[in-house]
Amino acid sequence: MVDGRKPGEYPSHWEADVVLRNGSTAHLRPIQPSDADNLQKMHRGQSEASVYMRYFTYKSSLTAKELKRFTEVDHVNRVAFVVIRGEDIIGVGRYDRLDDPTDAEVAFNISDAYQGMGVGSILLEHLAAAARENDIESFSAEVLPENRKMLTVFAEAGYAVKRHFDEGVVMLEFPIDPTEKSRAVMESREHRAEAKSLAGLLAPGSIAVIGASREWGTVGHTLLHNIIEGGFTGAVYGVNPQAFELGGMRSYATLAEIPGPVDLAVIAVPQDQIHQVITQCAHAGVKGLLIATGGFEADGEAGLSRQRELVRLARANGMRVIGPASLGLVNTDPATSMNASLAPGMPQQGTLGLFSQSAAIGVLLYAASVRRGVGVSSIVSAGNRADVSGNDAMQFWEDDPATRAVGLYLESFGNPRKFSRIARRLSHSKPVIVAKSDVMGLRLPPGHAVRTTQAPTAAVDAMLRQSGVIRVRTNEELMEIAQVVAAQPLPAGPGIAVLSNSAALASVVADAAEQNHLDVVASDAGVHLGDGQSRALPRLAAALATALENTEVHCGIVTLLPEPGLSNQALARCIREAAAEAGKPVVAVFTGLMDPVATVDGLLDAGIHPDGGNYGLPCYSSPGVAVNALAAVVHYARWVAREQGEVIEPPGIDVPAAADFIEQALDTVEGVDLLHLSKGQAAELLGHYGIGVLESSGFETADEAVAAAGRLGWPVALKARDEHLRHRLDLGGVRLNITDEASLRSNIGHMREILATYAAKDLEVQSMAPAGQGCVVRAVEDPLLGPVVSFGLAGDAVNLLDDWAHGTPPLTNTDLSDLVAAPRASARLRGYQGLPAVDLGALEDLLNRVATLKDNHPEVSLLEINPVMATANGTTVLAVEIWLGNPEQRTDSARRAMSH
Repeated sequence: MVDGRKPGEYPSHWEADVVLRNGSTAHLRPIQPSDADNLQKMHRGQSEASVYMRYFTYKSSLTAKELKRFTEVDHVNRVAFVVIRGEDIIGVGRYDRLDDPTDAEVAFNISDAYQGMGVGSILLEHLAAAARENDIESFSAEVLPENRKMLTVFAEAGYAVKRHFDEGVVMLEFPIDPTEKSRAVMESREHRAEAKSLAGLLAPGSIAVIGASREWGTVGHTLLHNIIEGGFTGAVYGVNPQAFELGGMRSYATLAEIPGPVDLAVIAVPQDQIHQVITQCAHAGVKGLLIATGGFEADGEAGLSRQRELVRLARANGMRVIGPASLGLVNTDPATSMNASLAPGMPQQGTLGLFSQSAAIGVLLYAASVRRGVGVSSIVSAGNRADVSGNDAMQFWEDDPATRAVGLYLESFGNPRKFSRIARRLSHSKPVIVAKSDVMGLRLPPGHAVRTTQAPTAAVDAMLRQSGVIRVRTNEELMEIAQVVAAQPLPAGPGIAVLSNSAALASVVADAAEQNHLDVVASDAGVHLGDGQSRALPRLAAALATALENTEVHCGIVTLLPEPGLSNQALARCIREAAAEAGKPVVAVFTGLMDPVATVDGLLDAGIHPDGGNYGLPCYSSPGVAVNALAAVVHYARWVAREQGEVIEPPGIDVPAAADFIEQALDTVEGVDLLHLSKGQAAELLGHYGIGVLESSGFETADEAVAAAGRLGWPVALKARDEHLRHRLDLGGVRLNITDEASLRSNIGHMREILATYAAKDLEVQSMAPAGQGCVVRAVEDPLLGPVVSFGLAGDAVNLLDDWAHGTPPLTNTDLSDLVAAPRASARLRGYQGLPAVDLGALEDLLNRVATLKDNHPEVSLLEINPVMATANGTTVLAVEIWLGNPEQRTDSARRAMSH
């Protein structure tokens, strides 16, 4: 048995849906004996050249012996994966372990029709991951020199490939441990494929509405009507066997009757018909599905099982799925002009990409964008998010030139680890605003497997901050900030100018700005708007221009009380033109309406300035809202401008030795969810990562304690071994600076009398550590977030005030610095009330070693160092607790696989 598997079994995570280079999907799984006929079919369909490239000779068919060998593998020493589209095998990749058990030979065979679509690179990633699980460290391959496509797959995989010629064959060898380059290659390929898959859904050449209806008010009628009225530039077909005519067009009874190809099928049929419809879409070569039908979650597990099966069927036949229960898709690009949604009317064209899950939230976002005049580039409503997710949308918007900013309303997370990776990359080029309810926590949308979290809720917010996203709580806040980032340049710093025609109002705004960590560089409360429009507007423009000329002013806020004879529209256009001329972001606040038809909360005239910038004026009715929105953008711009740092592997670590130690420890127990390491074992594991633990020794008698103290070194500390008392000096669980034998014997007696009240009697001695600030470091393996590292100052700060900082590895050196500085009590580390500052570099190094350990070894379920003493000269680890487990595969690994 391997990892508890019987012969012939393989881990369930070896199966995966994958996205090919052209954006279509396929299913990858280990080969099975029942694949023999399809393997023969694939072989016979290959060209002579392809067969020769694979076998170094031509054979018209595979023999029964060859089919048996190729399809019957043990999934340990011999592993083979197939990539399947429908019922056809489109690619095979395999490895065979060699005489050196750490080396295996790999070979690939890709269907002629699918060569160049990235099938080979996907198979290589999955084979390498499986091989690593089976303790294989390197691959070798024999490739004919003329097989340039296969040579390219190896050359571009990101591994350190060595090659040499031997008797007319190219011999390749390379280690398969993920490297920074191989991960970057994988992420780049994943990005391009997933972006292309969503691009195909948002810009189809043709749409078929299946379940279209002539009955006003039905979902099918509304979808067909909106597509037509939105001015979709491609072909539109209505499918309904009960109607001869739909929307003034001919109706088709089935997809098969449609005369042309269908790129996007919009499905609005009852649940019990969807499986049949998807099968028809597969036969018709449809590229993507939008499922408006909902209600799967209402039928409990049976309904959710049907939902998962529908997605599996679609993906296996090359189709991505939006939904079920989706509000729809919108693309305002005039070249497409698609409103394949239930939204009433085509939104205004603009630069904001919007993503939501449930249809209800999608309607709210749509309404908020229309009300505030914020134009959108595209809208994706994922519904139950059974397939296409916010991660896919971000992949697309990163490359979309029409999208300048991104807004996501998340009701749940499916793959936060991948979200963090993509969002961090996207945030460097485009603002990402994420609305997430405080009560959302960590949960999954309907139709996903239940996974509980052990990380604190605050870890999710920390992950978002670390990713650079602008975190808000409501869709209204999202739009308030979107008004700024969708039509204004980013501020170059925190300096702000405040202009007003009211001293009291200017003072309120200035106070709010300072509370939001903005620097009020200039404040002019004397803007006079009397004497009529012809004089007031030039005066306002000149005052704003003068304020923005100051190099220390990076943005501005103009807040005005109503002035008789001046409309808000005229004032707003004046402000907009002056701001555009200066090239700095400016927002306006109108605290009252003189013009009843004027828009107060919204974006005014997002026009194109001659220098190429897109300048609209964000307008608000509340000064506080305006300041909060502008401050959020300033803080985001500061994140973009700052040095992001790099992930630095700590020196002196031995990853293989730690992995061997963990494997051996887990091999000693069976049927146990968690294994608690002894103090010696915990110290040994940390030692592989260069973390020393100050030795302690338990004892039964006073004589044993004295002997231990002599060995460890005087002075010593005497501690209770109980986890709740060992840190409590106030409860008598700790006694410090015991300098001699007599004092130790006396303290042992006194402590045991006190601890008898708590039914605690086990004690230990430990050499005194240098005096310093006690800190706590905790690391957990969360089923959703993956590794999470937490840091705080020991004692009441974490025990009572929950004053923790959190980070999700891998952590850059900038992340580590932020982690140490984030707790409110961290001022004690930098020198407090005369105490010396601690060595922050040493503390960050310790956190880096813990984060690296946790990132490398998901088997470490929980690690807690409590306390670590931080001093001016370094750190000392006094106690550590470690639990090992057998976790599920992380949701973001070194192979491409779509989430379920």
